Amino acid sequence: MTDAITTHQSEDDVRNESILIWLNGKLLPRSQALVSVYDSGFMLGDGVWEGLRLYNGKWSFADEHMDRLFEAAKAIDLEIGLTRDALLAALLETQTANEMTTDAHARLMVTRGVKSRPFQHPALSRQGPTIAIIMEHSRPKLPRPIRLATVPHLRGLPMTQDPKLNSHSKLNCILACIAAEKAGADEALMLDLHGFVNTTNACNFFIVRKGAVWTSTGDYCMNGITRQKVIDLCRANDIPVFERNFTLVDTYSAEEAFLTGTFGAQTPVSQIDGRQIGSGTMGPVTERIRKLYKSLVGA
Repeated sequence: MTDAITTHQSEDDVRNESILIWLNGKLLPRSQALVSVYDSGFMLGDGVWEGLRLYNGKWSFADEHMDRLFEAAKAIDLEIGLTRDALLAALLETQTANEMTTDAHARLMVTRGVKSRPFQHPALSRQGPTIAIIMEHSRPKLPRPIRLATVPHLRGLPMTQDPKLNSHSKLNCILACIAAEKAGADEALMLDLHGFVNTTNACNFFIVRKGAVWTSTGDYCMNGITRQKVIDLCRANDIPVFERNFTLVDTYSAEEAFLTGTFGAQTPVSQIDGRQIGSGTMGPVTERIRKLYKSLVGA
């Protein structure tokens, strides 16, 4: 559909044509920041990544992002080869080189590196990891709230592809997004293996019912940093919040719904499966949480 939008929609910025990208210790123009076709990330989706957001000169929740990156790397037995401090220094180096002070987004990626032969076994990656930081000027710009469609695709199970791993292997979520777009929506609402509402293909999902905020149990969704910040803010500001199982029936009759993620913070949802949610605009609870979150990152 021609009017589809994404949760990562942003203003056009010509400065992004001349950004410098950090690749294995070197700052390179985007046209020269290239990886081998033998790289594990390109060949197999073998790697992990983090998205970080720059607000007023500070990378928000950088410690939490580093925690999650190193936990994921350990889980897939990938040796990053740099310390946390060295990675943060690379992030700051890239920020300085691109003269960024606020409204910037960084994608920090680590793969198992270049393989000696084009096959799956991780022992074929012998040259060490590939580490890249793409940093862009990025101010979110959504012309309207997001529309969701429920799809048959489930987020991975812990014994298959654990959804808590922010891995390069995103095909399942991409297929979900394609299905949602073909249904006339912007993004996919994905259920868990029990049929309870879980997450979208790119963000964590919340609803508001009778002034209370609901989100999934967290068992089958990404352990979102913004998700946890919203839960913490609700608890600290006397907004009832529940991590629980709930169904599409509960969702359709919610007064509000919103998504959370590093890029868009809190993104309102207007419609799910063709059903208007509340007034179809950002509701008062979502707006209050947005203000509380803005104060948090501004602190």
